[in-house]
Amino acid sequence: MTCHPVLSQEARVALTLRLLCGLTTDEIARAFLAAEATIAQRIVRAKRTLSAKKVPFEVPEGEELKERLATVLEVIYLMFNEGYSATAGEHWIRPLLCQEALRLGRMLAEIAPAEPEVHGLAALMEIQSSRLKTRVGADGEPILLMDQNRAKWDQLLIRRGLAALHRRQQLGKPYGPYALQATIAVCHAKAVTPADTDWVRIAALYEALSRVMPSPVVDLNRAVAISMAFGPAYGLQIVDELNQEASLSAYHLLPSIRGDFLYKLNRFEEARLEFERAASLTRNNRERDLLLARASECMNK
Repeated sequence: MTCHPVLSQEARVALTLRLLCGLTTDEIARAFLAAEATIAQRIVRAKRTLSAKKVPFEVPEGEELKERLATVLEVIYLMFNEGYSATAGEHWIRPLLCQEALRLGRMLAEIAPAEPEVHGLAALMEIQSSRLKTRVGADGEPILLMDQNRAKWDQLLIRRGLAALHRRQQLGKPYGPYALQATIAVCHAKAVTPADTDWVRIAALYEALSRVMPSPVVDLNRAVAISMAFGPAYGLQIVDELNQEASLSAYHLLPSIRGDFLYKLNRFEEARLEFERAASLTRNNRERDLLLARASECMNK
């Protein structure tokens, strides 16, 4: 009902995340890179529209079901993302939110087995979930991808993800955004050590992703992949262009990633300022501690 096509795509996603997934307006705003007030207004208007149009509370079938599926996939995807990297609070991850999104993704794969992106999203969440236990330390502190104990990645979830991606491949249609992201996750899952990671392939996959799902956040991730494949100076060029992107002006990962590139280029004072700026923008306490620690590290160089 909340994904009814009488609403715009953005309104459907925002309303469903708020009413059914329990995300706060603030958390939804981060997912959209939008102001909280904008999202709040969008939700209010969506409720009024559903009421005014007398949209029935029923399970759609046939083409109506298919028409709403893309929105449902986006809702589950954003719900998982919030669990994987929490907007605010004392915890960097929210495993129960990830588990619920994964449960819904598996259900969708049973309900709509002929839809390629359903399997793409399921594959992505399975493989990303395999790393959850290694993303935080004993005291809840964040552990970044390159520092994680890969021996503790959940191999069962990785196999489930590979199986879901195989089912998607058998449908023989062009890859959409979720299948492409799942393929990127596979590149990490298959790397026994960080040095084994095929960053050139990952950079190419992000280039493909930027075409099917244009987004400054995708471009930011592509910059990271390019920096790992070809050096931080190349990544820095992309990030400096993204500095002009208004939607990223309050996005903490932009200065965080720029700081990392500058650090690797031995430009420690500039890196410190970027890490401090990133720390001032995030509202996740664990992430703030990590960024301030990196800023302090720059002062000791």
